[in-house]
Amino acid sequence: MNEYFLLPLASLPFPNINPILIQIGPLAVHWYGVGYIVGILFAWWYAKRLAANARLWPNGILPMKPEDLDDFIVWAAIGVVLGGRTGYVLFYDLPRYIAHPLDIFAVWQGGMSFHGGLLGVTLAMTLFSIKRGIRTWSLFDVVAAGVPVGLGLVRVANFINSELWGRPTDVPWAIEFPNGGPFARHPSQLYEALLEGVVLFLVLRILTHSRLKLKTPRFVGGAFICGYGLSRIFVEFFREPDQQLGYLLGTNWLTMGMILSSPMVLAGIWAMATAKPVPQSQPA
Repeated sequence: MNEYFLLPLASLPFPNINPILIQIGPLAVHWYGVGYIVGILFAWWYAKRLAANARLWPNGILPMKPEDLDDFIVWAAIGVVLGGRTGYVLFYDLPRYIAHPLDIFAVWQGGMSFHGGLLGVTLAMTLFSIKRGIRTWSLFDVVAAGVPVGLGLVRVANFINSELWGRPTDVPWAIEFPNGGPFARHPSQLYEALLEGVVLFLVLRILTHSRLKLKTPRFVGGAFICGYGLSRIFVEFFREPDQQLGYLLGTNWLTMGMILSSPMVLAGIWAMATAKPVPQSQPA
């Protein structure tokens, strides 16, 4: 039976939260933008706390100065926005933007790619760490540890915006989204918020504070990359593929999100498997 005809006996009502948090005249503040801003600020604050905790680092030597992270937040914001937008244009809707190139700059209409944002921030971290003489993987580790909070907030904003909803289903918690047709669907945005946000943050917290993996450069960063990739691939089985792309390679399950996330899993496994602790200094 076609999945689009699987209608449940009942579904949960969509909360209909206004996507605009505050509007003053023509100026509107959207939940989506707030999610990005709060996520970046939290990652900055959390990274500073990690970088200042000598117990977490090899030989108790702090990897960077607090002002380094103060300066890096600007680089991170630029990397997220430029990388995320560029990734969406290239990976998800290139024909549209070739036909209407000015739409590339209409970021208020939505359209950001996590994978593109990751590439943008990775480039920013690499350049910044070289410029400041900081171990690149240690910078990646402290930044990655706080990123899941922002990911979770943005996924909640996707839910509020009634976008990126899931496939039709008859599960008891299915929701009829206002622009999702006459179908009850998986609230896949909330699945992602839980896995990419809450669960991944807690896993990384255990690695940084209980397992002391910041003493093993690139392990925490690798765990983040791998954890996100696995979470995204899993949720893609419940998420409706982008309309302009649909399913890929003639399948009814393979999506662009799966294809872009699979190398992340492999890269994360490689990073964790090859990470080596920094040798402990011996007393004189």
